[in-house]
Amino acid sequence: MSEKYKEGLNRSQQLFFPPSLDEYVDKDNFVRAIDDYVSSLDLKRLGFTDTSKSMGGQKSYAPQLLLKIYLWLSQ
Repeated sequence: MSEKYKEGLNRSQQLFFPPSLDEYVDKDNFVRAIDDYVSSLDLKRLGFTDTSKSMGGQKSYAPQLLLKIYLWLSQ
């Protein structure tokens, strides 16, 4: 991602005691399809605007991340 958005944890990063976050999700889980689908979209072409230019406050989350969460919650 870029410096203008907040970033979540690296899903491939190994944690001290538990396995990596990626190991908690089965390979055929629907959330992986959502991740691949949204990653393949051209969000600018679809009309998503750049939210990183807000006035003050914290960095915004990347639109791709928010769309992935929205799709997952509405399944």
